Order: sequence, then structure tokens, then C-alpha cells
Amino acid sequence: MKKLAIFASGAGSNAQQIMKRFRNHADIEVSLIVCNRPGAGVLNIAQTAGIPKLMIERERFMKGDAYIPELENFGIDVIILAGFLWKVPNRLVDAYRGRILNIHPALLPSHGGKGMYGMNVHESVIADQDTKSGITIHLVDELYDHGAHIFQADIPILPGETPASLATRIHELEHRYFPAVIEKFLLGADCPIDLSSIESMTP
Repeated sequence: MKKLAIFASGAGSNAQQIMKRFRNHADIEVSLIVCNRPGAGVLNIAQTAGIPKLMIERERFMKGDAYIPELENFGIDVIILAGFLWKVPNRLVDAYRGRILNIHPALLPSHGGKGMYGMNVHESVIADQDTKSGITIHLVDELYDHGAHIFQADIPILPGETPASLATRIHELEHRYFPAVIEKFLLGADCPIDLSSIESMTP
């Protein structure tokens, strides 16, 4: 059984989709929700689902042991970043090298890097007059949005598109593909994962 820890800072919509995907799964289990913001919506989702929660504080995470002892106590195999807004410290990257996945709401390497999260990303896409955007699921290394790509999916920018409308459409892509890509990755698929191999797995 592969045990996942989902790191999230906000409402937790992606986390919720991942929990739903792996509820009663034969090989994969969401074992822990890690959050850095008291009152974040993801905490209520975890409580409703009966999944243990771990609240973390910046100093220990960034400059201390990065909560690795707690992750090891839960037997965590893989870390999933689902709207987690802190940079992962090198100590945690080293401990889980090749086993930390992040989702970014754009087609990396474009519109990535420090400060490129949430609405900032969509505003950048619109400002640059890109013809398409999408999602990138990638491994996490020591640099922002830099690790090897696992999967990408794109959508066209529509006439009259706004950052808000693009954000809604990108969220739909995230919810559709992130859980399926995680499953495929954990079950040993070759990377990067081809879109056609994921389509049959998505609702």
C-alpha cells in the first residue's frame, strides 16, 4: 500500500478529488493531510473524511527537521503538493527525492518561478497574450517549478478570456487529471505520462 501525504494551504478542492479517487483503493491510501494555515478549508475536508491532520509552522519546516519524523511515523511514501504555498525545503526534497509531486496551473517552463501561484499565474498568461494555457504535474526539486515533468494538458485561451475565467477552467483540468496522473505515476507508468493514457482513467 502506497501512503500519501497531501500538503495543502487553502480550500482543498484538489485534495478532496484525490481523497475521493483513493478511497478504498487497493494499492494507494491518503494517510495524512499537512497544512500550514489554521482555518484552511482542507482541514474540514480531512476531518469529514476521517484522515489525520498535521499542522506545521514555518520555522521548523524551513530551518528544522521539516517534520520528516512525523512523515516517517505515518509511513508516508509519496508527498503530493495540492495548493501548498511554501517552498519545500532542501532537507525534505532530499528525504523524498523523486517522490514529491506538484501541480502548477500553467504550461511550465512558462509562467513558473517564485511568486507564480494562483491568480498571479493566470494574470501573467493573459498579459502575455498566450494562445493556450494548462497544467503541469512535475517532480519537486530544490528550485521553484523546476523538476522533471510528469504530465501536461492544455486548453485554448478563449476570446475575451479573463484571469478569473481562466482560473475556473484550469481548476477543471486539475480536478480531472491530477488524481489519475498520481495513480498512474504510483503504479509505475513511464514518464512523462501521455495524455491519451490518462483519458480512459478520468470520469
